[in-house]
Amino acid sequence: MTELLPALPEDWERCLVVAAHPDDIEYGTAGAVARWTAQGKRVTYLLATRGEAGIDGMHPDKAGPLREAEERAGAREVGVDVVEFLDHRDGVVEGGVPLRRDIVRAIRRHRPDIVCTGSYEIRMFGGMANQADHRVVGLATLDAARDAGNRWIFPELADEGLEPWGGVRYVCFNGSDNATHGVDVTGEPLQRCIASLSAHEEYNKGVNMSAEVGPFLTWIAAQGGPALGVESAVLFDVAVLRPEGPPPWLSTED
Repeated sequence: MTELLPALPEDWERCLVVAAHPDDIEYGTAGAVARWTAQGKRVTYLLATRGEAGIDGMHPDKAGPLREAEERAGAREVGVDVVEFLDHRDGVVEGGVPLRRDIVRAIRRHRPDIVCTGSYEIRMFGGMANQADHRVVGLATLDAARDAGNRWIFPELADEGLEPWGGVRYVCFNGSDNATHGVDVTGEPLQRCIASLSAHEEYNKGVNMSAEVGPFLTWIAAQGGPALGVESAVLFDVAVLRPEGPPPWLSTED
């Protein structure tokens, strides 16, 4: 019998979700967010871009504000009322110090217990090739979660009143082919996730997704369910920044 994945711990209060584009969060992570906000947890969204290059045939000057509005509408469907944008350029987000600093700034401001983002691997779930912005933002988020607790990295942020925050316990990557934990989204959380992606109405039209949102997200969650022993699940590859309990080398067990 295949061993089930453990459930992602939920003994925390605040989460920051970082993504490259509007709609990235809605392909799964939003289901977990719906579950968490229903528990009274505080979840905030941070988008690296406004997705202005995402609709073929629509000029970025029009697409950017439209996709921002759709992201805010989608976030409301899962109980998120704070959505922030960094204004990096869609499609060519550059990794490096400026992006890390921007994410550190958000982490220090919101002081999350966990951070969720997308996979930075070359291949995503099912072997699908990952997009450049996704890879860059995912890796920068991992680095920023650690940077945020070091007062000597980006010390200039102290001038903005942002003291170090070393309270991030986990960085959770959705879309990875190497999941370590899962979140049960059976029922209402999945339905709210579907509503969240459906709020991206113009974008869905542009990628011929309008009629497929419900079936597609239901199928994705059903693929993850067996790993957790439930009907529908969102899976994450979890990097632990703050291990719980004593170090294993101090264990008294044989």
